[in-house]
Amino acid sequence: MQTRRIALRLTALAAVLSFIACTGYKNHETNPITSKENMETMKLTNEWDKIFPQSDKVDHRKVTFTNRYGLTLAADMYIPKNAEGGKLAAIAVSGPFGAVKEQASGLYAQTLAERGFLTLAFDPSYTGESSGEPRHVASPDINTEDFSAAVDFLNTLDQVDSERIGILGICGFGGMGLNAAAMDTRIKATVTSTMYDMSRVNANGYFDAMDADARYELRKQLNAQRTQDARTGTIAPAQGGLPDSLQGNEPQFVKDYFNYYKTSRGFHTRSINSNGTWNATSSLSFMNMPLLTYADEIRSAVLIIHGEKAHSRYFSEDAFKKLKGNNKELLIIPGANHTDLYDQTDVIPFDKITDFFRKYLK
Repeated sequence: MQTRRIALRLTALAAVLSFIACTGYKNHETNPITSKENMETMKLTNEWDKIFPQSDKVDHRKVTFTNRYGLTLAADMYIPKNAEGGKLAAIAVSGPFGAVKEQASGLYAQTLAERGFLTLAFDPSYTGESSGEPRHVASPDINTEDFSAAVDFLNTLDQVDSERIGILGICGFGGMGLNAAAMDTRIKATVTSTMYDMSRVNANGYFDAMDADARYELRKQLNAQRTQDARTGTIAPAQGGLPDSLQGNEPQFVKDYFNYYKTSRGFHTRSINSNGTWNATSSLSFMNMPLLTYADEIRSAVLIIHGEKAHSRYFSEDAFKKLKGNNKELLIIPGANHTDLYDQTDVIPFDKITDFFRKYLK
């Protein structure tokens, strides 16, 4: 019984932190979905509000696109200024889980655009500036679809070579990225950075501490919350989330998350992890829908990157074991923790990422 209570506590922590932590148009100017009127309706921010400095080596503009569920996603597109004639390789970027495009994904996208790629950093459905009600919902299906919708959009751009499109997923969107790569054969190369397997952590808790009985008890709690939500007509937020201050006795990875999301280093008003929490029942679908079921069928190139000291390292190592083919790589960064790979440009292996995409998006 004591073991089960411990497992449930670990599972609750996992659920909270893991949920804390288009076709038919030529270009964005003529696309009605990305019209000025639509951007104003969505209340997209036009001023530079990223947590990283704007580069003078790339052109930047806001765009929107629609996924197959009819949700409109907001994105920042970065185009290298020094791009010479010809079509460009393109990369769609998203994550971390509960973050927004103004945080880590935007930093990755802008940096890779400086290196010659057209890049797209997008807010997933129901978060950031993207559409979807109720807010702060996550879904293994819809969030995987978000990557494919980004590929749809990139395929419509005159500047993009449709045969040279890749994706990059950070944290929980690393697992979503691998799922997208298994499904979407248009994706020619995938990079995951500091990956989480959101299905595994929600079904099994951190470090696989849950057993079937603990999982059943969690399902009972979450489904009771669904009943309560239905009766009240409201969607309850998850309890907890990152604290507003540290007490000093938190696990190191919680301190690492805090030091990114809750300080000037990475705080952003629209970020769930900085300024809110997911809805309480979002983890239900992840518990029953394993993201990496068909990872062994990915034929395109994959580079998996993780920090040596990251609490989440086992997600990447175990995902890599599922992959097949000589175009798959695992790179462990010495001394790095989970959040170092969010924004520490002297730790993130941008040279390796660049070489990988240049090799497989040629």
